[in-house]
Amino acid sequence: MLRTRLFLVSLMLLGAALFVPPVAAQGGRTLFGDVRITGEDNNLVPQEVTIILRKVPDGELSRQTVSSRGRYRFTNLALGEYELVIEADGKEVGRMGQIYMRDRDLSNSPYGFQYDLDFKWKSPTQPTGGVISAADVYDRPAATKSSFQKAEEAVAKKKFDQAIDLLKQVVATDKNDFQAWTALGSVYFAEQKLDDAEDAYLKAIEAHPTSPRAYINLGRVRSSQKKYEAAVEPLTKAVELQPTSGDANYLLGECYLQLKKGSKAIPYLNEAAHNGRPDAHLRLGWLYNAAGMKDRAAVEYEEYLKKNPNYPDKNKLKEYIAANKKG
Repeated sequence: MLRTRLFLVSLMLLGAALFVPPVAAQGGRTLFGDVRITGEDNNLVPQEVTIILRKVPDGELSRQTVSSRGRYRFTNLALGEYELVIEADGKEVGRMGQIYMRDRDLSNSPYGFQYDLDFKWKSPTQPTGGVISAADVYDRPAATKSSFQKAEEAVAKKKFDQAIDLLKQVVATDKNDFQAWTALGSVYFAEQKLDDAEDAYLKAIEAHPTSPRAYINLGRVRSSQKKYEAAVEPLTKAVELQPTSGDANYLLGECYLQLKKGSKAIPYLNEAAHNGRPDAHLRLGWLYNAAGMKDRAAVEYEEYLKKNPNYPDKNKLKEYIAANKKG
């Protein structure tokens, strides 16, 4: 995966419009929209984002990974209040709340709503580009260096088919190049070729069983398919190899949340929150609130706002904190 650090500078709801897809025969509603990501340099935008649908106050219902110019679509939704959470590279980068599905909003149409999401990004002063994290280093032979470099350039230009061909050439020449296998998996993931992505990550692990990145990405692929039980094993291994990895701890905690094992999720989310994943405080707050421990939820929300004071729904969190924090 292109590991360039990117920062979200704005997220705009372009508008809502009625849409008439053929889904209402079962009585469900559809929420869908186009995702458009632009930035100062289009080569540096993320390859894909994950759109997470949550129902208020029940929590997460579904998630979809789409390309940076793709479309999300959630169907058969009941009436009620929803929110969309947007993640890039495993980190929350935006949230759109107060999305209401109400009969009186649907006029004479039994169908759902379109919410288009427009992201604007800018790169940091010194971007850390590359297909693979520098944490996983491979001493590549001269015979494949050129192809791997060209593959990195193709990914940066979003020429994914070309990148796949080049990376397949690399691993055909050197099956032990776990870095190239991991890169190939990430490009497949960006193209939503999930079975191919999983196979490539497994090949990376086979070549180098102590590569945290391959385990993390394998867990991410399985999580995106709601295979949470299957995702636990590689993510647990990733945490063993890299205990302070915010991404590994967050993803593992999230898997346990989805498996309704909140007590197991807590230590991993705590670790993630202290290692670069402040959004873990939000998940802990949600968990404590659902368990009726509102004072502990308030503490987590307060910690989150300390780390992200510009959170779009900060006023709601402040109201919750004021109403529920003890002392």
